[in-house]
Amino acid sequence: MAMSGGKDDGAPMMEMNTTPLIDVMLVLLIMFIITIPVATHSIDIDLPVANPPDSPPPDVDPIKNKVVLTPDNQILWNGNPIDGGTLLSLLQESLTYPVEPELQFQPDPQASYELSAKTLNVIKQSQVTKFGFVGNEQFAEFSK
Repeated sequence: MAMSGGKDDGAPMMEMNTTPLIDVMLVLLIMFIITIPVATHSIDIDLPVANPPDSPPPDVDPIKNKVVLTPDNQILWNGNPIDGGTLLSLLQESLTYPVEPELQFQPDPQASYELSAKTLNVIKQSQVTKFGFVGNEQFAEFSK
């Protein structure tokens, strides 16, 4: 049983062997997948789950509290400057109300990322369930 590399008349084989090409492409694909950086820094926030449609909304209009982060590293609670400890106590106080107030979070586009991360961690520690991001349209220019 002999193997031939072409026709028996000695003419060269005209078909290209694609197996090595496929092997090289698979190795390159694996190398690219391995070198892609993984997003390791994240802040997990438990967002509220929507109420089932059969449950009626509460009769009382909840109070809305707004947390704003300014470019000069200030935290504003409904327009009044506060610090992180005061924010935590205000959030815990808001949880004692019969109807939990909605907490709106609005960082300025120029606010520091570190202050945003710390504030979100304080909000998560307070176990607020009615939480939302507002004013995201101001970041539309940064996503272009």
